[in-house]
Amino acid sequence: MKPKNILILSVILLLIVVGFMAGDFFFSKGPNQENPYEYDLTKQKEIDSSLICYQEISSIKPETDYLYGIATDENDNLYVAAIEKLFIYNSTGHLINTIQLKDNAYCLTVAPSGNIYLGMADHVEVWNKEGNQLQSWPGISDSSIITSIAVNETSVFVADAGNKVVFHFNLNGELQNKIGEKDTENGKLGFILPSAYFDLLIGRDNELWAVNPGIHQLESYRSNGEMITSWQRTSMQLDGFSGCCNPSHIAMLSDGSFVTSEKGIERVKIHLPTGDFKCVVASPDQFIAGTTDLDLAVDTKDRIYVSDPKKGLVRIFEKMNK
Repeated sequence: MKPKNILILSVILLLIVVGFMAGDFFFSKGPNQENPYEYDLTKQKEIDSSLICYQEISSIKPETDYLYGIATDENDNLYVAAIEKLFIYNSTGHLINTIQLKDNAYCLTVAPSGNIYLGMADHVEVWNKEGNQLQSWPGISDSSIITSIAVNETSVFVADAGNKVVFHFNLNGELQNKIGEKDTENGKLGFILPSAYFDLLIGRDNELWAVNPGIHQLESYRSNGEMITSWQRTSMQLDGFSGCCNPSHIAMLSDGSFVTSEKGIERVKIHLPTGDFKCVVASPDQFIAGTTDLDLAVDTKDRIYVSDPKKGLVRIFEKMNK
């Protein structure tokens, strides 16, 4: 075949290939349903209504453009950290105080003493509910990203996603030890944190619970850093967690069950103390797609509070009578 004919044939073949590519790009009716690697969460977001055990009974809308975190105290007052403000509501949802802050508090908790512990970007501040600042601790480090605080009668535990460790302080802000440090020689993975989701709570026996979100695991520790137990649920199904960093937030009911929220699949669930799935509090269709930062709190009546930044609400859920 002459070089000229070869060139003409090559051009024709190239045009045919380009035509097929253009047709596939412009006229395709959707993703290839037979692609085993396609990441489609549609099925995972469908919830059987018989598995839902809570119902939304009311909501609170703070006067702010963004909600960062929520907490409750033993009197069922609700505390909401917002843009340079802290809102306090009583058990019936009436605003009883607004505290002006110098900066944003990204997480918070209320101690048994009633003092409010705020996690700023790199340090902790302690306030009372009257709006008086009691303490401001030094910054932990330049790389600190404080994402959660848990407090009992003697200790303050601070989750630092930047340093990937929990700092254990006494009530005066003096460092006692670090919890969950990586130790490859002894087979300790440490906390796997692909993003800044790293939550804590105090359990019924005063133990510390921490989320290890990169491996979908909850871990409990003594104050000296010794691990007590853990449970892990990695699954694309409703009974577990998937994605890079779930569960994103946790709380605990009076029977020791865990309330969990997620990012990627907008839902709130309950897992038994063993980690086994129990039921659903709020399904994905109750949230705007892409909602994250679903912080959680529980009051003395086991009502569940969910911070919904996309809607600007703190939503209150109560157990159904089935």
